[in-house]
Amino acid sequence: MYVLTPSAEKELLARLRQGDSKAFDQIYHHYSLKIYANILRMVKDADDAQELLQDVFLKVWQKRHNIDPEQSFKSYLFRISRNLVYNFFRDVSIERKVMDYLASIGTELHTDLEDDLMFKEQKQLLEQAINQLPPQRRQVYTLCKIEGHSYAEVSRMLGISTSTISDHIVKATRFIKEHHRLTDGAALLAVCMLFNNI
Repeated sequence: MYVLTPSAEKELLARLRQGDSKAFDQIYHHYSLKIYANILRMVKDADDAQELLQDVFLKVWQKRHNIDPEQSFKSYLFRISRNLVYNFFRDVSIERKVMDYLASIGTELHTDLEDDLMFKEQKQLLEQAINQLPPQRRQVYTLCKIEGHSYAEVSRMLGISTSTISDHIVKATRFIKEHHRLTDGAALLAVCMLFNNI
């Protein structure tokens, strides 16, 4: 097994700051298993842990210019993963509340005209936003967020890496929120409607 000495790690981190993809790959292969195991202990699901692992290293790449080679990179990775897991549980909680709400009101979604119009408007906004995404990003977003496939499944289907899928999802979500004024809750409701063909 490759042993990464402190001096070698500092050199890799310095190269990573400059955008060296090979240095990134070495860092990934050295730390990914440890970070994955830590995330898995928290979320208890292999697919979720794998997606979160990709998000951790996507954030590392996006924030590479802020990395300080003199500070503990391992601690930096664990801090990122802890924050992402926290956000994951928060989003799961929000989604569960929305789904519980939808279940509790049952057929009222179809009989209350005012609510029905509001939901249809949100659905239309989301559809418009998705249609404006680049073709591959639209396909990835639809497969993951509308049809409910995991990053790993979409990776196999499209022949692209899970980190690329994660990047597409992050950018698609940002575009939808910024350009179509959909809040997290509204977007989630709209996705539920698309998925259930309301």
